[in-house]
Amino acid sequence: MTYTAHYLSPLGGITLSSNGTELTGLWFDGQKYFGSTLSQEQEERNLPVFEQTKQWLALYFSGQIPAFIPPLRMETTPFRQAVWKILLTIPYGQTMTYGEIARQMAKQNGKRSISAQAVGGAVGHNAISLIIPCHRVVGSNGSLTGYAGGLAKKMQLLTLEKVDMSSFFIPHRGTAL
Repeated sequence: MTYTAHYLSPLGGITLSSNGTELTGLWFDGQKYFGSTLSQEQEERNLPVFEQTKQWLALYFSGQIPAFIPPLRMETTPFRQAVWKILLTIPYGQTMTYGEIARQMAKQNGKRSISAQAVGGAVGHNAISLIIPCHRVVGSNGSLTGYAGGLAKKMQLLTLEKVDMSSFFIPHRGTAL
């Protein structure tokens, strides 16, 4: 059984999912890959993990850095789990490139290299957005490429975190922000 709850953020509705004790999903409503870990059987329920997550979201959207992370369960492949664990190390207000993550993954696995494209796929399929901060990942060339919630939300989240956006650009427009 998957349990769900909803949260209304300043950027729109957010759906939360849980196995009963751990957070298994957090998506902006309608985002790409929405509900990727949801089972067929779902029940809306108020759970302690949802209360913790809503507290985390309230702090985050008020511009504060939450000092805790709700219990998480990453229901995905081992490769994606490894990428998502690296995402959890990106500090609030900072960014990391897909290439940097790929190099870190290669080093952890004793390999010469790992494809930044494969890392991008793992980042894009992050089922616990915001808390696992995939919005903090940018292209090596300074592009604000990819975010399942949309580039407008990615820019709003980075702005909320006071990231200096002056060196970034949107790839399809080719213009600086």
